[in-house]
Amino acid sequence: MSERFNLLSPEVRANPYPTYARMRRESPVCQVDPGGMWAVSRHDDVLRVLKDPQRFSSQGFRDITNPPWLGGNPFADSMLVMDPPQHGRLRVLVQKAFGAAAMARLEPRVRELCRQAVADLPRGRPVDMMQPFALRIPAAVISELLGLDPQHSPRLKHWADLLTGGVTTVRPEEEERKQRARDAVAEVRAYFGDVLDARAREPAGTDLISELKQARVEGEALSKDELIAFMVLLLVGGIETVVHLLGSSLVVLREHPEVWAQLRADRSRIPAFLEEVLRYEPPLQAAPRLTTEDVEVGGVRLPKGASVLVLMGSATRDEAHFPDGDRFNLSRPGPQNLPFGHGIHFCLGAQLARLEGRLALEALLDAFRHLESAPEPMTWHRTLLVRGPATLPLVLNPA
Repeated sequence: MSERFNLLSPEVRANPYPTYARMRRESPVCQVDPGGMWAVSRHDDVLRVLKDPQRFSSQGFRDITNPPWLGGNPFADSMLVMDPPQHGRLRVLVQKAFGAAAMARLEPRVRELCRQAVADLPRGRPVDMMQPFALRIPAAVISELLGLDPQHSPRLKHWADLLTGGVTTVRPEEEERKQRARDAVAEVRAYFGDVLDARAREPAGTDLISELKQARVEGEALSKDELIAFMVLLLVGGIETVVHLLGSSLVVLREHPEVWAQLRADRSRIPAFLEEVLRYEPPLQAAPRLTTEDVEVGGVRLPKGASVLVLMGSATRDEAHFPDGDRFNLSRPGPQNLPFGHGIHFCLGAQLARLEGRLALEALLDAFRHLESAPEPMTWHRTLLVRGPATLPLVLNPA
């Protein structure tokens, strides 16, 4: 292969899957733009990298989300970028909040939030489903978990976008975008700093932030910066994945009306539908890593200190594991855990995302007979690490 794939080109961002297929066939481990990162595209190689934090460090996340011009990013200081043993000590602090028992307690409230969002959707006329449905539900849920004012939900998604994709897609000459990202860092630090000060004045809360303030790691309380990094990680993880899962679910249902009919006839198929959406359009398309020593992957020797981009969006369509992988298949065996990562960094919020997806679709199917495209075209959210609709105009017809 003489050309270097550009994973941020408009053509690739609009539909990355043909490019991923070429990479798997022609050059499964190769340097790509931007920046000459080493992209890993085959399923087995992706798993191998994700399962080996000793040789493939999560510090790669810090490098890509905290460029020198930014001057700091709480997301880049979270446990997502940490390796053992520090990662494990912090992960245990929040693990219980996302366990099966916690999900069972949370389910009635999430169901009510989904019903409220669906009840407010307009009937029989075009509506962009991203803000009032795909964003509203996860933003409300994460606000409940963290004990935040739900009126601030739109700001939460704005910050989540700027601290992740808003950083990773900035070109060197884009000074205005750089400033927006720096402003977002200052705003999120100020906002969560105020939240922590409020918890200090009223320490008896039962939300996750209050629990983290009371937590101890080897006898020591978390610092203010560590708490803010935790909150930003929960903010990004709790909103971004679900927004894109819900949005991509609607895209699939728009393109496959027969699937909508199948789900309306049998709600028990919703979990299988969500698993296939996660495989077919994974919200997290890529994860950065950094090699800690010279290492071989897919027959290619990578030097110590190499930036590696693990392409989950390619791995979940790898024909060696998913026959006819470019076709949406409701009967495909699941579950599809790879879109939530693998190994020590497997997403803590995976069950919460599945819960929100199931309850949101149940509410939508109960309220509407079918959905169809609106005249306005949809657009895709185009960043290096995540993928999903940015706008999605639909017409919803009542049941």
